[in-house]
Amino acid sequence: MATPDRTDRQSRKFLGLLSLPERRFVADALRTETVGGVLLLVAAVAALIWANTPGLAESYQTVKNFHIGPAALGLDLSIQHWAADGLLAIFFFVAGIELKRELVAGDLRDPKAAALPVIAALCGMAAPALVYALVNTLGNGSMDGWAVPTATDIAFALAVLAVIGTSLPSALRAFLLTLAVVDDLFAIIIIAVFFTERIDFLALGGAFVGLVLFWFLLRRGVRGWYVYVPLALVVWGLMYNSGVHATIAGVAMGLMLRCHTREGEQHSPGEHIEHLVRPISAGLAVPLFALFSAGVSLSDKAIAEVFTRPETLGVVLGLVVGKAVGIFGGTWLAARFTKAELNEDLAWPDVLAVASLAGIGFTVSLLIGELAFAGDPVLTDEIKAAVLIGSLIAAVIACVLLKLRDRKYRALTEAEERDDDQDGIPDIYEEHNPAYHLRMAKIYEERAAEHRRKAEAAAGASNEADRPA
Repeated sequence: MATPDRTDRQSRKFLGLLSLPERRFVADALRTETVGGVLLLVAAVAALIWANTPGLAESYQTVKNFHIGPAALGLDLSIQHWAADGLLAIFFFVAGIELKRELVAGDLRDPKAAALPVIAALCGMAAPALVYALVNTLGNGSMDGWAVPTATDIAFALAVLAVIGTSLPSALRAFLLTLAVVDDLFAIIIIAVFFTERIDFLALGGAFVGLVLFWFLLRRGVRGWYVYVPLALVVWGLMYNSGVHATIAGVAMGLMLRCHTREGEQHSPGEHIEHLVRPISAGLAVPLFALFSAGVSLSDKAIAEVFTRPETLGVVLGLVVGKAVGIFGGTWLAARFTKAELNEDLAWPDVLAVASLAGIGFTVSLLIGELAFAGDPVLTDEIKAAVLIGSLIAAVIACVLLKLRDRKYRALTEAEERDDDQDGIPDIYEEHNPAYHLRMAKIYEERAAEHRRKAEAAAGASNEADRPA
């Protein structure tokens, strides 16, 4: 455990060493996200192949637009609609738990520590929106898509890292994760505020009553999936019919879970449920959404439209330029005015690389693109193509920047994971602890004493052998 001086110094250091529990949580969370990101990447590629292969493209449209569900309940939806409104509710449920945990036990619980990533994330959303607005103002395009390039897809970003084999130090990974959590929060607000056209107050009231019941049962300590899953489905159905995007129900329920541990608990209920639901979200819900949303035409004409139409060009430049400039600029300004010192092992180009990586927008960007241009299916597909192309360009730029520092990252990661005494605690967390030095001094003293005893015993045996008979 760090000494008080060390802790104070770390609190003023940007991208400094994480606490051991936080490092372990980040590692576990990102490990699942990385696997999910690879599945997401596979699903996106499969969708593109399916939608662009002659003879198969028609079947893709048929499956995507196939309707199923009880019409009497207002839920006769297409497969694509079920994936966007239904499966993504699971994704946002996990996002709600992540946000709650960050607020009560993570980096966001301390306003001073939270200021920098929150400012970076806000600037990383405002700058892409401004870039989009500027492009469409100059090109006389539609302003409806201003929110499309504001989102970051953490799973897709980690999938890129997994594919290129770059190992980021825990501080950079935690910064990326915190950015994504704050990004998700504001994306949720954008969806709720700007993409709700009509409200059925009766259905919304029913959803609110369901959420209150959900909260009451949690506070009473009621357990059992057979209680909460049916209730969650009812709340989701009422929220969908209210006109508010149904994924908001998932977020609200995630935020209600307790994410701090009590005496005798190893994990909080929120962490336990997140551990159970995250694989479903990352391994099933998000890849299926990608399968039925990413299948857009990538003909020469469609690609040309991406770079000539103001709406699509605004999305590409927003993701590639806006995200990088916004996050890097916001981080620099926050560090400058809060007097936070950059970790001496890292440099500002490392922040730029992560900022570029955050330009990979996929899941939420595709969702917002569908909501923003719901009445124009052709433009919707072009916006989706712009999201894919912009994300690809951002990924290539980030990969180049990260590869330039790959040797440094590997050295830092190896230092973080070194555990010479094999006690389960990385040595870097013990080297600044006086108790560790005292323990190691005792070990060395015992080894030296044992070495002296062996030397004396060997010398005595030698003298005994040299004596005349």
